[in-house]
Amino acid sequence: MARYTGASCKLCRREGQKLFLKGQRCYTNKCAIDRRPYAPGMHGQQRKKISEYGIQLREKQKAKRFYGVLESQFRRYYEMAIRKKGVTGEIL
Repeated sequence: MARYTGASCKLCRREGQKLFLKGQRCYTNKCAIDRRPYAPGMHGQQRKKISEYGIQLREKQKAKRFYGVLESQFRRYYEMAIRKKGVTGEIL
């Protein structure tokens, strides 16, 4: 099974909130989101207006990263959640 093995603190910074991917380190003042509260990369400190599609994409990416699954796995879980009764986000 494939999985992301890169810097997990970078994922938290991209989402703009703590995802607690490093466990105990996220509770200390060494957490990367506390040290640098902006997105990673050369253009991370720039502020830009996010579209409606961008907001939806960020939420999807956040859920994928929180559970540690890739796109095809996430899509399968989403299709299974749609088929069940109830709110899809809660079932997912």
